[in-house]
Amino acid sequence: MKTPSWFKLLLTLALVSLSSPVWAGNSTENRQVQKFPVDEQGFVDTVGKLKRAEIIALLGEPDRAEDVKLKDSGRVVASIWHYHNINKDAQGAYYPTTELDLIDDQVSVIVFLNNDGSDTSSGQTYEIKPPETPPSEIPPAL
Repeated sequence: MKTPSWFKLLLTLALVSLSSPVWAGNSTENRQVQKFPVDEQGFVDTVGKLKRAEIIALLGEPDRAEDVKLKDSGRVVASIWHYHNINKDAQGAYYPTTELDLIDDQVSVIVFLNNDGSDTSSGQTYEIKPPETPPSEIPPAL
């Protein structure tokens, strides 16, 4: 007995829908946040040492991003990134939004927000000290 083609299509769609986490890409549930500490200070200590590309490799693209670009070259010099539900407060509840403020390639400020990111005045803010540049990497003065 030959299986009707509509049944094969239905079966294929069912199998694809069951594998949706594989295709979901950048959703918060599928990010590799287990590699990051979820507590505030642990997250700040870890992320403060990473460059832009390393953060994207571990957390994926941000849920929301705003870039500041130079008018003459279009180069991105600063960014504000929002991720959702990746960090916990001291009581174990998730912060709805974690904001990363980047200057050039480094995180300069991290803000843990109890809202969707629309009000940044009510968050817990951490300023990140820039990493020390070894004397051998400092460009000579002109």
